Amino acid sequence: MLSRTADNLFWLSRYVERAESLARILETTQRLAALPSAYGGKTNEWESAVETAGVAPAFFSKHEEANNETVVSYLVFDRDNPSSILNCFETARHNARSVRTALTMEMWEAINGAWLELRRTPDRKLAGEELTRFLGWVKEIGLRFDGSASRTMLRNDIYDFSRLGMLLERADNTARILDVKYHLLLPDEGEVGGGLDYYQWSAILRAVSAVTSYHWVYRQSLKPWLVADLLILNDQLPRSLAACYGQLVRHLDELARAYGRQGPAQRLARATRSGLENAEIKQIFQGGLHEFITSFICDNNRLGLAIHEQYLA
Repeated sequence: MLSRTADNLFWLSRYVERAESLARILETTQRLAALPSAYGGKTNEWESAVETAGVAPAFFSKHEEANNETVVSYLVFDRDNPSSILNCFETARHNARSVRTALTMEMWEAINGAWLELRRTPDRKLAGEELTRFLGWVKEIGLRFDGSASRTMLRNDIYDFSRLGMLLERADNTARILDVKYHLLLPDEGEVGGGLDYYQWSAILRAVSAVTSYHWVYRQSLKPWLVADLLILNDQLPRSLAACYGQLVRHLDELARAYGRQGPAQRLARATRSGLENAEIKQIFQGGLHEFITSFICDNNRLGLAIHEQYLA
């Protein structure tokens, strides 16, 4: 396969996953912002949204305050934000057109239809039920695209490169969501274990569609260390860091067999996967959850660079 084709497939899936993740972040923020002030007083949910999306410096260079109107506009429609939902779908569609013959009809229709629909959606103030419906639509597009890939693509190198982009982006977003809650979202006056804390952790689980999974696995009330254990170490949860890296290792091994050689990408993925397999949540909290996640995000970025240099450059 040409490296240019592999690059288009990789970034196509990555941008679709990013758009869905942004929708999940905004949906969670909307839910938290709607909580009565009695649960903990003044909080900074909208600021946490731009922190989670990794665009805080660029956002605050353009807006003085993070609120419903400014954050939704910046993360959904802003052309100056390369990671806005509008730009994610536009870039994804551009990549899809470049590799149209490598995609199944269902995959192309999902991304092309989303782009056409979004073009007809004016940049306007989305709030309340209208925002909820829009974010649900974005998540539905992500599910349609991902489901079409899983159910209709041949299991070859085209599929492997597509999955690599999705899994790298998913791991990054899960880590950022968890880090922002632990480090940023709970206000100084919020009591850990109180009502606000409970609803915030519940909202984080909803952001990764894991509320039911949590209760199936632990069968008890929400506890921060158990939420972290589920999202980091439990490879039964599709969006956990362990699950993402289990799949990353598998797809990189498939590429190694297809092309007859291994490289830094395979070694880095295995090292991160091994670290997750041998980790315990108690040790992670003792060493600092924020420090662990920061290190993981750096390792994830290094893997993305290694994949680029090994296959996509």
